[in-house]
Amino acid sequence: MLYPESIEQKLGFDKLRERLKQACISPLGQGFVEKIKFSENFGLVEKLVSQTAEMQRILEIGENFPSQNYIDATSYLKRAAIEGMLLTQPEFSDIKVSLQTIRLILRFFENQEPESFPILTDYAKNIRVEKSITDSIDRIIDDRGQIRDSASSELSRIRKRLISEQTGIRKKLDTILKSAKSNGWIGDDTSLTVRNGRMVIPVAAEHKRKLRGFIHDESATGQTVFIEPTDVFESNNEIRELEYEERREINRILLELTAQLRPFVPDLQKAYQFLGLMDFLRAKAKLAAEMGAINPPFSNQQFISWRDARHPLLHLSFQKQGKKVIPLNIELKEKQRILIVSGPNAGGKSVSLKTVGLIQYMFQCGLLVPVAEGSSMGFFQNIFIDIGDEQSLENDLSTYSSHLTNMRHFLTLSNRRTLFLIDEFGTGTEPGLGGAIAEAILENLTRSGAFGVINTHYTNLKILADKTDGLVNGAMRFDGEHLEPLYQLEIGRPGSSFAFEIASKIGLPEAVISRAKEKLGTQQVSFEKLLKELDIERRVFSEKNIEVGIKERKLARQLADYTSLKENLENNEKKIVNEAKQKAKNLISDANQLIENTIREIKENKAEKEKTKTVRKEIETFGKKNLELEVVVEPVPAEDVYEPESGDIVPGSYVKIIGQTAIGEVLSLKGKDVEIRIGDLKSNVKLNRLEKVSNKTYRAATGEKKVKIAAKGVDLNERMMNFSFNLDMRGKRGEEALGMVDQFMDNAIMLGYDELRIVHGKGDGILRTLVRNHLRGYSHVKEMQDEHPDRGGAGVTIVKLK
Repeated sequence: MLYPESIEQKLGFDKLRERLKQACISPLGQGFVEKIKFSENFGLVEKLVSQTAEMQRILEIGENFPSQNYIDATSYLKRAAIEGMLLTQPEFSDIKVSLQTIRLILRFFENQEPESFPILTDYAKNIRVEKSITDSIDRIIDDRGQIRDSASSELSRIRKRLISEQTGIRKKLDTILKSAKSNGWIGDDTSLTVRNGRMVIPVAAEHKRKLRGFIHDESATGQTVFIEPTDVFESNNEIRELEYEERREINRILLELTAQLRPFVPDLQKAYQFLGLMDFLRAKAKLAAEMGAINPPFSNQQFISWRDARHPLLHLSFQKQGKKVIPLNIELKEKQRILIVSGPNAGGKSVSLKTVGLIQYMFQCGLLVPVAEGSSMGFFQNIFIDIGDEQSLENDLSTYSSHLTNMRHFLTLSNRRTLFLIDEFGTGTEPGLGGAIAEAILENLTRSGAFGVINTHYTNLKILADKTDGLVNGAMRFDGEHLEPLYQLEIGRPGSSFAFEIASKIGLPEAVISRAKEKLGTQQVSFEKLLKELDIERRVFSEKNIEVGIKERKLARQLADYTSLKENLENNEKKIVNEAKQKAKNLISDANQLIENTIREIKENKAEKEKTKTVRKEIETFGKKNLELEVVVEPVPAEDVYEPESGDIVPGSYVKIIGQTAIGEVLSLKGKDVEIRIGDLKSNVKLNRLEKVSNKTYRAATGEKKVKIAAKGVDLNERMMNFSFNLDMRGKRGEEALGMVDQFMDNAIMLGYDELRIVHGKGDGILRTLVRNHLRGYSHVKEMQDEHPDRGGAGVTIVKLK
């Protein structure tokens, strides 16, 4: 069941229907588009979607699937079914080419494996186009759609006589034409023409009495008359009679051909229904390709589990503009059946709501849906929506009355197989009363077991969702720092309306905003503030998680490199030791051999003095040669060229930031603040953090002689990626902490941050005072304040920059 009747217009499905019509080749396919409707039959939905998915695969694999001559001949067949009726030559021509298309489609499926496209192949098996009837039509109608001369022997005879007579009359007329030209009755460029189906000669009006014949017509000016000469009068009559005979024979042939066609009309009507279905499925598959749609797993259960779902119409529109739709991730299940979405106006709540309704609706109409792989589709028998303004002067309905009328239907008809969508729940009346009624309605809808998505600004509904089973909060993400919507749905937490922040951004007086906060009460203001702070806190921890992830990956790589290096060193060490042992063994063996030889020679020579000296010298030479240590030369590390320079730092001086390698040029001095340029970047740095360097150092670092500076060591992208607006300096000493603050502030100013967070701890407040006094020396600092007590209080300083 659907509610209201205008659900297609409210969801935008009527626009998709029009796109499908435009994608169809013939009225046959467009007729199927007109019949599209939401189905409550699970098996039928599964079949319709599977048919479309099969056609999508056919188009994707680039098979030679017919794409022409999808002609609607069903009206011709209805006439052909009546006894005594005949179809015309153009009608048979249309039937011929369209039947050829049907036969090509059937042949396509015959040549496929049965499991390739099971549903369409099975459907094609039930379609019959008798070859005898297509052969009969082809025997009569040629490829140009004309009746063949060989359609009958009589027609062949008539056309031969007709050609003969036309040839004879043309020869006679040519003779008369030449004579008239020579007599000057007509111009040299005049040629034969036809009037009232008879061949005539154009003659100047003043010479019309000079040529005997019958005048058939005259020109608009009356200066030319068209005369049929008396000599060809009988021949023209003969041609006219032969044309009548030809027409009668053609009608007889077409009547006979129609009679041959008549018994096959039921099968042919079924074949044309098949042709229309193919046209319709091609249109659906083409639309799916444009949207990047798929056929996700489908279950006969109530749930929504979508990844990267895109609003179909928005996706098609953005695609033409070269933009991308921010996708939607949403999951509704038994314990989280109803999603309460909150967030600021123009944050994307209504688009998300319509995305849910339109995708579910179009899937149960048999269309593929624009979601990512990993998504799953559930099945709902009822879809109820309350979107837009249904106020009516005729029915005496106000905006709020129309909403309540819709709620009455929802409460009466909702069950566990219902999906309902409500935009701006409870609005249109006094907020307190509207919020109470909305809460009561929501409690009732929750007990019904229905699934749904609700957009609201009411705080009491957010609180109810937080403590009620079956309900879950969701928020359209919003950049609280720049006050810009992100159009991303985040399930699990409520969103803030950011009303005060948006009002402040557009320039509403601060006094008015403060007064509004007083009137609203501290509880509501605190709630909205808490939501904003939670969003900021989430971003802080998100950045921390990214930072930790990067460090973990670096650590993992370094650990892997260390392990690999350690294994290589150990293996190399073992190889070296083994080689040393082997060399030692060989050396000992050689030494033993030498010693034995020496002893033997001494004994043989009976210890002669000269011989003993010679033998000893050989042993010493062996020792020096084999046991001498090799000299290892250690590489000397290269040093960077760095020459400090004395003197005061003035505009035009080259300077180096202490502790860094970046070298730049001084642009201006303002007290203790120095504006420097490093490459194309400008930054303000404290004077005590700079050191003057020589021109030689500058040239060595930059490779330039003058102002054209290449910023050595400064990578803005890397700084932006590694920078966090949250600085933790707990446990640091004063001098070290101030150095961290200076570097932190330099990067923040360079990257354009307007709010920073410095964690210094509470303790005795010494570090807090030191940091804040130091920050007061920065002209970019607008104000400083303690963090919220729940997130550190006086132990954290929030720094707002100009």
